[in-house]
Amino acid sequence: MEVFTHKAILIFFTALGIVLGSSLLGTLAAVLVREPPIGTMLHLAREIKIWAIVAAIGGTFSTFEIIESGLFKGELRPLVKQLAYIFCALLGTQAGYYLILIISGRGR
Repeated sequence: MEVFTHKAILIFFTALGIVLGSSLLGTLAAVLVREPPIGTMLHLAREIKIWAIVAAIGGTFSTFEIIESGLFKGELRPLVKQLAYIFCALLGTQAGYYLILIISGRGR
C-alpha cells in the first residue's frame, strides 16, 4: 500500500507541475511575442491537461496493457490501481487548471 500511495502522490504532483509549468512559461513566451498573456495562459492550461495526464502516468502503452489484462484476463487489482493512477493524474491536472484560473483572476 505504501508504494501505491507514493506513486499516486507522485503522479498527482507531476500532472499538477506540468499544467502549472507549461502555462506559466507559455505566458512568458506570449509576453515575448506580444500576445495577450492571460488568454494564452488559460488556453495553454486547458489544452495541456490531456498531455499532462499521459506524461504523469508514464506513457500510455503500459497502462493500456494493464487495463486490457484486467478486463480480459480477470486481473482486477492491477486494473483498479491503474484507474486510480489515472484519477490521481486527472485530479492533478484539474488542481493545476484551477490554480491558473485563480492566478489569472478568473477563478471564484
